[in-house]
This record gives sequence, structure tokens and C-alpha cells, in this order.
Amino acid sequence: MSGTHGRMPWRSRSVLLLLAILAAGCHATSPKDPNFGIDRLPPVFETMPRELSKVVLPSYVIEPPDVLLIEGVHIVPKAPYRLRTLDVISVQVGGTLPESQIMSNFPVEPGGIVNLGVDYGAVRVAGMTIEEAEAAIVQHLEKFLKEPKVSVALSQMAASQQILGEFLVQPDGTITLGSYGNISVVGLSVGEARAAIESHLSNFLESPQISLNVQAFNSKVYYIVLQGAGLGDGVYRFPVTGNETVLDAIANIQGLEQVSSKKIWVARPSSNQCQAQVMPVDWFAITERAQPQTNYQILPGDRVFIAEDKLVAFDTQIAKFTAPMERIMGFVLLGTGTSTRLSGKVLKGGGNPNNNGI
Repeated sequence: MSGTHGRMPWRSRSVLLLLAILAAGCHATSPKDPNFGIDRLPPVFETMPRELSKVVLPSYVIEPPDVLLIEGVHIVPKAPYRLRTLDVISVQVGGTLPESQIMSNFPVEPGGIVNLGVDYGAVRVAGMTIEEAEAAIVQHLEKFLKEPKVSVALSQMAASQQILGEFLVQPDGTITLGSYGNISVVGLSVGEARAAIESHLSNFLESPQISLNVQAFNSKVYYIVLQGAGLGDGVYRFPVTGNETVLDAIANIQGLEQVSSKKIWVARPSSNQCQAQVMPVDWFAITERAQPQTNYQILPGDRVFIAEDKLVAFDTQIAKFTAPMERIMGFVLLGTGTSTRLSGKVLKGGGNPNNNGI
């Protein structure tokens, strides 16, 4: 069949092409590699935060493996509190000898005793309330003093050390507060986590107050993906501080490498893959001309993708193809040279005319 009768009408071809695009979904309408170069500037996403027009990130949400810094501000045990090992009590005694006064802080040592010095010995106070410990010390000092007047107060709780320092948010979203147990902080802001911890401690303490800050922001990160031109891609992970731009991100890896091109874009994930954003970056504009239009602010989860140099990638592919043949040729030449040197007159000693068989 000849002429136009042997071809599909252009309207039918257009309908089939449209159906193929619709069947492919958002993948067909979203370019895998933004195609921009010197003759075509990349599009600018005007609504996206960038250099000179940054936004403040929302309240930080605590997640594993963040590190929290907690310090007890008001830590008072509920009555009646019974002394434990490593507690510190303040003991003041009146009527002592001038050279052997008792007026200091004393730790409750292993075994539950308080050592009052060489002149007075030790008293067991573990498991007692402050009043009971005071009575025990009075009874003990009556062996050495006449009518001693004793005042005992709790100076420091051993358990207070358990809520002082850095605390890692564990994979199950909790932090461990020693003898006070675990408390879940995942998904909470700093203020909400502080209130939750104070509420948990109120089961053991009187009106507890703590200070809480995030010591290490480990759960909110962005990635730099460096295409390796056939030599393996590199992936770098950095925490988000809320102030980075594309230029800051590339500065963290000491700039572009020899295998990299100037094609850079920011890929921002979304729960809906058809709404994922790919924002090309004009490298020459943000570096040579200090134009901030495409120097976008980095947000948690962003991928800064740096494409490979196609010529370097092509050279790498050629090298991978020719390397085995070069090795084979090297072995062949080595074998040929070795067999030539070990054959003929060389083996018979005839290479030297003055040899005479000796």
C-alpha cells in the first residue's frame, strides 16, 4: 500500500502518544535529569526560600538519635526520703572538741555508713530518714561527747546525678533517667519534652524543674549525592541547622570534584511522588555573579545532586572496556619476550662469538 493510505493518520498517532504519556504517570512528565546549560538558564522557583529570603524552620521535633542535655534545676525528694549510698548529708555538731569539730558535708559511703573522722568513727545511716539519721548520730556521739547537739540535712541526692548530663534518644524514642525509669520523648518539641519529663519526675520528686536543650541535632539531615562518572557515587550526610544554602552544602564537601559537572539540582521529597520538587541550580549565577535566585535554602530531607561530567564518564567507560584487553596484551607480550630470550642461541651459549664453548 503506497501514499498516505499506508500510514496511520496523524490524529491517531497523537491520541496514542497522549495515552502513553497518561499511562506512564508522573514519571513521564518529570524529567530525570534537568536539561539546562549555557544556552538555557534553569527555572527559578520563586516561592522557595533562598539566600537573602530564608524562612525559620518549625519547632524542632525530637527523634532518634538526637542527644538531649538535661540539668536538674529543682530536685527535692518526696517525704519521707530514706538515705541511700552516694547521698551527701550536711552534719553540724555543737559541743565538740575545738580540735575535732564536725561541720561539713559527708557522703554516704558503700555499706551505708557516714565517716565522721578518726576521732568519732562511722555511723550507719542508709535506709533512714533525716530525723532517724540525726538520732543515730546523736546516739553514736554520746560515746565521745556530753550532750552533743546535732543538725543533719540532705545536701545532695545520689539520684540527682541521674538527671544531669547528655541523654541519647534511643531507637524506641525514650531516654533513660536511671532509677527514675524511661520516658518517651519522640515526636515532641523541646518544650513538650521538658513538660513530659517533669511530669514523670513528679512521681518521685516535689515539684521538679529541669532545663532541657538539644545537644546534637542528629535526626534532621540533608544529603549531598555526588555522581561518580562510573567510579561509584558518593553520598554525604550533614545535619540541618536551619541556615544552610546550596552553596553552604557544597562548601561542606570542599567544592566540586574533577568528575563533576556544573549541573546541580535540589530534590525535595514528598509523600506524593508526583509532587516531589526538583529545583535546578545555576552554578555560575550563585558563584560568579552572586545571584541568590537559585541558591535555595536547604530543608530537612533535601538531596543536593551533583551530576557527573559526561566526557569523564565516557572516558571511564572506555577505560573499563579496554583495561582487560590491555592486561591480556601485556601477558602475551611478556610471554613472547620471555620465550624469545630463552630460545635458540641464548640457551646454547652461542650469543657471544668469543665464548668458545666455555
